[in-house]
Amino acid sequence: MIQLYFLSILCNGLSGYVLFAGNEDDASADTIEKSVRFSLNTPTFHLVLGILCAVTGILKLLSPTLDGILLLGDLVPSAAGIIAGILFIFGIYRQDISAAPENPGVLDRLGISLLRFRRPIGFCLILVAFLHFLFPQALFL
Repeated sequence: MIQLYFLSILCNGLSGYVLFAGNEDDASADTIEKSVRFSLNTPTFHLVLGILCAVTGILKLLSPTLDGILLLGDLVPSAAGIIAGILFIFGIYRQDISAAPENPGVLDRLGISLLRFRRPIGFCLILVAFLHFLFPQALFL
């Protein structure tokens, strides 16, 4: 579906930008963010973007853009969307926890290791969105 193609490019590009260029502190917020009173670094925006990325990634995995192979047609953009969704949702989860658990589980260790690589993952998401926009009928893109 062409709607999922557009949503995949939009979600991957926007989440890549937020991860790559996002700052952690509110003291260095841009003047545009201060005048409009909207920031891309709020937990609510991260939660909504994470859910939208994950759902779009799963739906993109199940339905290819054009007449292609069912699971392989959009494998990279859908995997990128799912990873971005997990990263945003886990980031919200980690912010809500006041103290780290004594024995972190496998998912905690995976999430912590993903959060360390926010900027490279953000750059890869932007790259995937750009390449998916340029080559919509590529087998793995």
